[in-house]
Amino acid sequence: MRTALLSVGAGAILIGLIWIGQGTGYFPYPSSSFMINDTAWAYYGIALAALGLVAVVAAGRMTGRSS
Repeated sequence: MRTALLSVGAGAILIGLIWIGQGTGYFPYPSSSFMINDTAWAYYGIALAALGLVAVVAAGRMTGRSS
C-alpha cells in the first residue's frame, strides 16, 4: 500500500508540474495543445501537485506493520 501511494503521489506531482508549465506557457509542448497559456490548467496543476504531495507525505508516515 505504501509503495502504491508513493508511486501515485509522485506521478501526480509530475503531471501537476507539467500542467502548471503548460498552463503558464513555460512548457509549450506539444505546440497544438489546448492547455498552453490557459491559466485554468495551471490552477488544476497546482491542485494536483498538492494532492500528490499529500499522498507522498502520507506514504512516508506509513509504517510496515499492519494493525
